Amino acid sequence: MNASETQLIDHLSEPDEAVVETIRNLEGDLLLLGAAGKVGHPLALMAKRAVDLAGVKKRVIAVSRFSSPGSQDQFKEIGVDTIPCDLGNAEAVKNLPDASDVVYLVGQKFGIADGQQATTWLLNTYVPGVVAQRWKDSRIAAYSSGNVYAYVKADAPGPLEDGELGPIGEYAWSVVGRERVFEHFSRANGTKVCTVRLNYANEPRYGVLLDIARQVYDGSPIDVTQGFANVVWASDCNRITLRCLDMADSPPAILNLSGPKISVRDMAEKFGAAFGKKVSFTGQESDIAMLNNGDNCWKRFGPMSVDVDNMIDRIAKWLSEGHETWNKPTHFEVRNGKF
Repeated sequence: MNASETQLIDHLSEPDEAVVETIRNLEGDLLLLGAAGKVGHPLALMAKRAVDLAGVKKRVIAVSRFSSPGSQDQFKEIGVDTIPCDLGNAEAVKNLPDASDVVYLVGQKFGIADGQQATTWLLNTYVPGVVAQRWKDSRIAAYSSGNVYAYVKADAPGPLEDGELGPIGEYAWSVVGRERVFEHFSRANGTKVCTVRLNYANEPRYGVLLDIARQVYDGSPIDVTQGFANVVWASDCNRITLRCLDMADSPPAILNLSGPKISVRDMAEKFGAAFGKKVSFTGQESDIAMLNNGDNCWKRFGPMSVDVDNMIDRIAKWLSEGHETWNKPTHFEVRNGKF
């Protein structure tokens, strides 16, 4: 990891005082399930830094298949315990340790368009049932997605947490399935759950804004049919995710972890100015979009620490300096649900 990456991870994993207080008050250890994905490493590091700052003796444990070379080592290097496990194997899950608090990061978005529908449903609906039963006495913050909502008028605010669900495509339906499975076991066993509908996390290596920036940087035309999206910075996602453990309830609490609505056209123009490049467009903004409303999130947890202009500056600088990105496009522009 070079100096720029180290500095970025330090920024994305810095806990504020409220996160430290949440970690201080945990009754036991913290388990991060599916930790080897995009979010897991800085989230685990934030939790570990909060443990140290709180001066408490609690373990932060990362569980994943750790199938990518070196993925397990990066957790060990920051003092986070690791346990390799296929969470789809119910017998193996029985042997995982107890924990007072669990952050559920498991999920599959892509694969529907590539014939992997069955695997998507397995990961998004079966595994939640395995987890909910294994840690029925724990508090669980479970990632979901804003894809569960119906499309709304693009010129209006997105839905709040009690808004109409209207998933488009098998992926979105499977996410509703994930929520319903957690809800079932929450009601049946009294398990306290917070459903976190995230949309969309951004940092210099991935996210909607990077997708737009990369196209502008490469001189590709920007399709503005999906003309609007919500964006939030990853460091804010991490701190709020950990604090959502305090929201967990039975039946589940629901939180839209969602940033402001941005215009794809406006963002492209801003990246064009940052790169000194002319931007070309294709398509025309649809009058409906997949959006949600994060007002309740920011009222509860305080304002975002990184605004949209700051996000643009950070991403433009990262790309201009030639730093590594993950080549994991969000496909936010897809409108038929076939990711």
